[in-house]
Amino acid sequence: MPAAPFSFRLECIESPVGDMLVVADEQGRLRALGWADLEERLKRTLTVLYGDLKLQTRPVAPAIREALLAYLEGKLDAIDQIRIETGGTAFQRSVWQGLRSIPVGTTMSYGDFAARIGRPKAVRAVGHANGSNPICIVVPCHRLIGADGSLTGYGGGLPRKRWLLNHEAAAQGRLI
Repeated sequence: MPAAPFSFRLECIESPVGDMLVVADEQGRLRALGWADLEERLKRTLTVLYGDLKLQTRPVAPAIREALLAYLEGKLDAIDQIRIETGGTAFQRSVWQGLRSIPVGTTMSYGDFAARIGRPKAVRAVGHANGSNPICIVVPCHRLIGADGSLTGYGGGLPRKRWLLNHEAAAQGRLI
């Protein structure tokens, strides 16, 4: 008998840089966060991670919604309390967990990050895992930049990456 498909809640939340698609499970864990204009990309990512799944347009746990809105209002540490469940390989999960330890409002090169998580020779693999991150913002893949300080690759587009970094810097009283 085949396993039952995953069933997740899907809610759309407005943000200054476009509508966010928030995907959570019944236990109140964030499973994915992406952008409405890139919905197909998000669905492909979910299919890779979970296989057969069912998305129901229903509100996610209030704690997730409230934390995301607080982050957008400048309370940057609000997202630290969001429980996540990512799926993925052990290596991907280690990268995604490591991303959550990058202090808000700071950036790090892919190489420095790879060394930080104990994989200094895995810069390309780190980049690939970062690009496969299913939970933008909360798992802050936007905080990784090129070795020369340039903004490189972001699944939501470089204008959103720039906005997120500027938002975090401005909320801390700095400008980038």
